[in-house]
Amino acid sequence: MITDEQRAARTARAVAAAVSAGRDLGITVTEPEVLYDVFSVIVRLAPSPVVVRVPTVLPRTTTPETQLTDQRRELAVAGWLGEKGLPVVKPSPLAPAEPVQRDGFSMTFWELIEFVEDANLAVEHSAELVAKLHATLRDYPGELAFLNGLDPFIPDGLAQLEGRPDLLDAADLDRARREWEVFRPLLESEEAFAKAFPNATVQPVHGDSPGYNLIVTTEGELYSDFELVNRGPIERDLAFNGPEGIAAYNAAAVELGLREVDEDVLRTFEALGLLQVIACLSMAPELPMLVDGMKPMIDQWRATPFAGGLA
Repeated sequence: MITDEQRAARTARAVAAAVSAGRDLGITVTEPEVLYDVFSVIVRLAPSPVVVRVPTVLPRTTTPETQLTDQRRELAVAGWLGEKGLPVVKPSPLAPAEPVQRDGFSMTFWELIEFVEDANLAVEHSAELVAKLHATLRDYPGELAFLNGLDPFIPDGLAQLEGRPDLLDAADLDRARREWEVFRPLLESEEAFAKAFPNATVQPVHGDSPGYNLIVTTEGELYSDFELVNRGPIERDLAFNGPEGIAAYNAAAVELGLREVDEDVLRTFEALGLLQVIACLSMAPELPMLVDGMKPMIDQWRATPFAGGLA
């Protein structure tokens, strides 16, 4: 496991890289401030209204090339949504809408948002906002991958947990691997998915719980964090929203001309979401907080039927 000193040094390197890259772009930086530090270090380049996201803890399956592709897609989608008038955190106008490489990091530059701390949104309201996001995203013209972030991340993460009972015991790992074999054939292509779920159309989706990634400001909510934007079913964005959230989404979907939620697909992506949590434990050596942070979700997974009851 990485030590606190090693993690602090990693954060310091990320901040230094963001400051150096920002200054080279002509951005004034005198007091950089770390706003967040988990999988990415989020740095405000104060006094300029610029925030830099510097990913620091990445899956082993992420290569410099795939990271660059994902970051370009995120910037393109966020910029396009902003042009369409959707309330979204946009790329900073003070930097090119392009990832910047510096000192081994690849980073993106965003506008500074003054947010309301500890804001709580009703799940019904969040679900309605997700429906509005889907209604706009379905017209996105850019190229997106199909269901990225699942394969090879999940099987590789499980492989890394072999022989690590300190992270996941052998019985749990065996179950997780067997569950993955149930889902793997369904995710190989859009054609395979359509054959398994003929009523579940796919479209551009956020990919990472958009209802939980809303930023609350004094003027309303903003969509954010499109790092996993992809083509997939709407259910990928709705896992763990609960009956009230799904009902609210369906009501909004009807008004917006979207299809309603397919319960079988929703259960599939809730089960896959729990498998993603298990696979995330493979990154605990670089981010030890995951061991305790993921425990409630792992306990939830243990209490669920095998493969979400779909096998």
